[in-house]
Amino acid sequence: MLSEYLTVKGTANHEIIIDKSRFIAHISRTETEEEAQAFIASIKKLHKDATHNCSAYLIGERDQIQKALDDGEPSGTAGVPILEVIRKKGLKDTTVVVTRYFGGIKLGAGGLIRAYSRSASEGINAAGIVERTLTKVMNVQIEYHWLGKLENELRASMYLIKDIQYLEKVSILIFVKESLIEEFSNWITELTNGQAELSETGTQYLEQSKA
Repeated sequence: MLSEYLTVKGTANHEIIIDKSRFIAHISRTETEEEAQAFIASIKKLHKDATHNCSAYLIGERDQIQKALDDGEPSGTAGVPILEVIRKKGLKDTTVVVTRYFGGIKLGAGGLIRAYSRSASEGINAAGIVERTLTKVMNVQIEYHWLGKLENELRASMYLIKDIQYLEKVSILIFVKESLIEEFSNWITELTNGQAELSETGTQYLEQSKA
C-alpha cells in the first residue's frame, strides 16, 4: 500500500462550450479497471446521442493500468490528452470521460487536443483533489478527568481525531502516520503522566483536500 497519493475526491461533471461544441467532463474515482469501464459505460448510456464520449483512466499503485479511447475523434486528439492531464496532476485511480456534442465548427487536431485537455483539467478541478495518507488509528484510553486537557492538546497539534467514545473510560481514536507512532506515544505518555492506555486499532487512509 502506498504511504500517500493523490486522487479525485469523488464523482462530478463540468461543462464548457468551445466554438459551439459542448464538452462535458465526467470524473470518478475508480480503484479497478472494472469500475472504470462500468463508469464509462454509464456515461455512454447517459449521453447515447452525443457525437463522442472520449475517455481515459489510470489505475494502480504503479499506474500499471492505463487506457485512452478517442471514440471516433482523430487518433490521439482526445483520449491521450485526457490521460496526460490525469498524469500531469499526479492522480491515481481516476477515470475521466469527456462527452462532446458537435456544434458545427471543426476544431482541427490542435484545437481538439486543447479542448479535451481543458475540459478534463477543469472537470478534475471541479471534482476536487484529495491526498490520501496511510495512517495507523491509535486508541488512547483515559479516565474522564483527563479528557479536557488531552482533547485541547490534540486539537492544537498535528494529529487528527477520528472519534471520541464515551465508555467506562474515554476512548479517543486518532490518525497517526506510522513514522510518528513512537513520537506520538511518548507525547501522550508525557501529557497524561503515563496514565493513558495506547493501542493500535487498524490501518486507514486519511483523506485531506488539496487546494
